[in-house]
Amino acid sequence: MMTDMSLLNSELDLQQQEELYQQLLLQTLGQINSESPDSKVIRPEPGMCVKTFSEPDKEKVFINVCQSNSVPPPPELSREKLVELLQSDDPSGFRVPMSLGEPHTEIDNSSQGCTAYDVVINQDFFQKCQKDPLFQQFVILVSVEGLENKYNLELSREWKVLKNRKFLGSVSEQNIRTKNRLVIEELQPPLPRPEFTLIVEPPAGDPEYLIAEIKLPGVGSSRSLVLDVGEDRLVLTARPSLFHLDIFHPFLVDQENSVAQYNSSTQILTVTMPVVSS
Repeated sequence: MMTDMSLLNSELDLQQQEELYQQLLLQTLGQINSESPDSKVIRPEPGMCVKTFSEPDKEKVFINVCQSNSVPPPPELSREKLVELLQSDDPSGFRVPMSLGEPHTEIDNSSQGCTAYDVVINQDFFQKCQKDPLFQQFVILVSVEGLENKYNLELSREWKVLKNRKFLGSVSEQNIRTKNRLVIEELQPPLPRPEFTLIVEPPAGDPEYLIAEIKLPGVGSSRSLVLDVGEDRLVLTARPSLFHLDIFHPFLVDQENSVAQYNSSTQILTVTMPVVSS
């Protein structure tokens, strides 16, 4: 779980800006929903991160299996029925409603580029899968097959569930269809996401610091920023410019000794986080 740590002071006069921010956000989501009455925007919760490889080039691929009760559950499935299903000729014949997000480029814990996909399933079904390794392997299998079918991929079946990471990259809002669709498409986040760079120091050897440099054009003062740093997550809101950044970074960091500095001339926020574990 993320432990909040406010690194930048916010003053009382920012309350009005926060209210404006929330109003504009609700208006934006309302406009999207009114234009598409059979869909709605959701922000899924992280669930588990699965590491695998593309075939035949062996490039790293990460699958973020997320959860939301806005996604409908699959038909009731007992463990006995699941065993029969997995032993059948067509285990993929059982349909699990899910959202298959677009690929996005991220940085792994070796500071190397990789590809990640976000898959969202029903929250209750996800929790059921977490309690039983057989169900967990099944939901990973259908996620892999869903991504292969949608993006014409070939992914290795030798996957690994990461123990200390629920998500790699940035949690994005998705637009899900509420009628007549089992596979749900992704919509780009309605709020602007600032450009950012993650730097590991030193570049070689064991990492000591993870440095985030975030570009915030139009933000004149740090008083407009609210920053929370967790052990593996960074969340930033810039008001009233409506920037929003929510990323899971590739290291566990020391939240208490992390520091942030905003340069109003370059309009870049620098967050320096001591690394405690990779």
